[in-house]
Amino acid sequence: MTTIKATGPLDGRYARLTEELADIFSEYGLIRHRVQVEIQWLKFIISDLGLAKFAEKDLDALDAIVDDFCAQDAQQVKSIEKKTNHDVKAVEYFIKEKLDSLGFSGIREWVHFACTSEDINNIAYALMVKTGRDLTVKLLNQCIREMELKALAYQSIPMMSRTHGQPATPTTMGKEFVNFAWRLGREAAVLEKAPVQAKINGATGNYNAHYFVFPDIDWIAASQRFISSYLDLEPILFTTQINPNQHLSYLLHSLVRAAAVLIDFNRDMWGYISLGYFKQRVTQGETGSSTMPHKVNPIDFENSEGNMGLAISMMEHLAVKLQKSRFQRDLSDSTALRSLGSAFAYFFIGVKNTIKGLSKLDLDEAVMQMDLDNNQELLAEPFQTAMRIFGEENPYERLKALTRGRRIDKKALEAFVDSLEKVPPQFKDRMRNLTPQTYVGLAQKLVQHYFNR
Repeated sequence: MTTIKATGPLDGRYARLTEELADIFSEYGLIRHRVQVEIQWLKFIISDLGLAKFAEKDLDALDAIVDDFCAQDAQQVKSIEKKTNHDVKAVEYFIKEKLDSLGFSGIREWVHFACTSEDINNIAYALMVKTGRDLTVKLLNQCIREMELKALAYQSIPMMSRTHGQPATPTTMGKEFVNFAWRLGREAAVLEKAPVQAKINGATGNYNAHYFVFPDIDWIAASQRFISSYLDLEPILFTTQINPNQHLSYLLHSLVRAAAVLIDFNRDMWGYISLGYFKQRVTQGETGSSTMPHKVNPIDFENSEGNMGLAISMMEHLAVKLQKSRFQRDLSDSTALRSLGSAFAYFFIGVKNTIKGLSKLDLDEAVMQMDLDNNQELLAEPFQTAMRIFGEENPYERLKALTRGRRIDKKALEAFVDSLEKVPPQFKDRMRNLTPQTYVGLAQKLVQHYFNR
């Protein structure tokens, strides 16, 4: 009943498809990551900078505040927030209460030392995005593997291509799967290496408070050390109060491109199913139409296309919005950042439905062969190319007159070959023996080349 009353599909209808993102991008996830950042900063002050006196043997107790953080703790933070009306300050007070209960009140005022809320928030979001990115790459690679399996299975199976929706030079079904696997693989590689950046440099990015109380510390180097060593993120130094979020824009635009590739793929799969090239396995008990009992609709590819459109819309907005702030800080990015999880979730739903759609497909070679047999005019391209080489007059125009806008049979093509005057007899034999099924160029070798890389 909790999901059926959800105001949106991500926490309702599609909650099962986004469950691995819930602990990352939810309100609970954001609070937990804020606690993690505050504790890591406190440990850095103790262990690296030596500013706070605290026994090394008790550091594990600080880690436990993060490791044992649960939904009840998050609710406690939210209760504090009702009084403070400030989400990050509520986290600070929560940690101080934890320290008091553990007998560590002596270090309570080192919590949130010299930090602005954005120091905590930008790092928390960076950690969330890094985890989300890694899960996304894993999911994309799963989708790519499914495409690659189809490419291997269908590498030598000829298929009539369509350009502008019209019959065109043949290919193989495997080669068409490779095209998409290669495109998606490029974006997966970009995402895997995409930097995730964070800063911890105070209210306007200049370490003002840090330097005022401890002028002898190299705060620039210290912040870099903290971000890279304690959090495994890439430090960024040149900021206002907020992280300029160019790293997020870079990552989101890669996801936009990946989503566009998958929409292209979904539409092609939809088309091939419509043409009868693929049959979809029927699941017992399922209904394709409320009124037409015979239907088995390509709903997984359609679902993926719709959700990828939503993902692109959100990601394009966030990629631009999150790079803008009035002067040194305004709050308009704060509410936008909370939708990062939604953007990832729509993307996840899209990829998962594409994978699901692929799992239902069975190739119908007979339909593909029939299309090739019924379109002998596809051989006009190689024939006019050969005629050019051997000096036949007006090769393109003669084949255009023979084939444009109408279908011809094998006999008509053979008669045309017989009428040629300058093409050698041996090459005429090659032309007569050529069929749409064998006119696939290097399609199969391209598939093999993809897997030999």
